[in-house]
Amino acid sequence: MEQYPSQVFVGDTFNYLSGMTFAVVGILGHFSKTVLLFFIPQVLNFLYSVPQLFRFIPCPRHRMPKHDPATDLLHISRTQFRVDELNPLGRLCYQVFRHLRLIRCELDADGKTVTCNNFTIINFCILLTGPIREDRLNRLLVVFQLLCVAFAFTIRYPLAHYFYDTN
Repeated sequence: MEQYPSQVFVGDTFNYLSGMTFAVVGILGHFSKTVLLFFIPQVLNFLYSVPQLFRFIPCPRHRMPKHDPATDLLHISRTQFRVDELNPLGRLCYQVFRHLRLIRCELDADGKTVTCNNFTIINFCILLTGPIREDRLNRLLVVFQLLCVAFAFTIRYPLAHYFYDTN
């Protein structure tokens, strides 16, 4: 029995419910800033995805990595566009992301069509590691989440007097 790739994913309904639950607990428990700190990876993913989410860069319907059954590896998913067809904000996002090496771009033979990875934190991890097995990618993302939680606890407790009103 094959363990990977995943064949079942939680849907939007569960994601909205769990996010709303965390928000309500944080607000009612009077620690909304602390809860926000635990969502650092999700906030980073949103910020990284903004060019596609707001259609500055073309956004395909599915931005999840592509699975290669022959090698059992995940590869970055890609989008194609012409830079001269982007609006000014799209061109700016493209130039900034390319300059900071947050995306990997290839020009087609015509020299005008760009193929680059989709703007998600999952694709960015694959961009950094190269093709990777799904279980290893999952572990990498969980470790990143745990490091962010440790950072959040560091801010919340030992450094609280710098970030919070502790009167």
